[in-house]
Amino acid sequence: MSELPPELASLQLDDQLCFKLYASSRAVIRAYKPMLDELGLTYPQYLAMLVLWEWQDKPPEQPTVKALGERLLLDSGTLTPLLKRLQQLGLVERRRALHDEREVHLYLSEAGRRLRDRVPPLKGRLLCDSGIAIEELRELRALLGGLLDRLLAAS
Repeated sequence: MSELPPELASLQLDDQLCFKLYASSRAVIRAYKPMLDELGLTYPQYLAMLVLWEWQDKPPEQPTVKALGERLLLDSGTLTPLLKRLQQLGLVERRRALHDEREVHLYLSEAGRRLRDRVPPLKGRLLCDSGIAIEELRELRALLGGLLDRLLAAS
């Protein structure tokens, strides 16, 4: 077998950062599935709940759908059905602002606040099952955070 020229060698699937990120993301979501099934949430719903739980402790000035979309890097077309489902599950309340009915504020219901208490033991079990050291996860999160910041700044 002959050696590929450098411009073609760089096109090997296993050399693609985008593929490693994509495959890793899918594997992480798959690993979360048993925990999310116990919580009755999809992965995107879980991410939204994480932000709403953060806001419970330190609310933003405007806890709106727009602010949630900015935090999750999602548009309102993606968020609206997700939030409707969370509302149907009794976890979230959506209320239109009195001063501008286009602005929708988000609030956790009592059930949504209680759901947070169920997450730590499930997440702890998930981390134990993964076999990955906490320090490795911290390093990886920091590297990915830096990559995300740079890519967002460049776009």
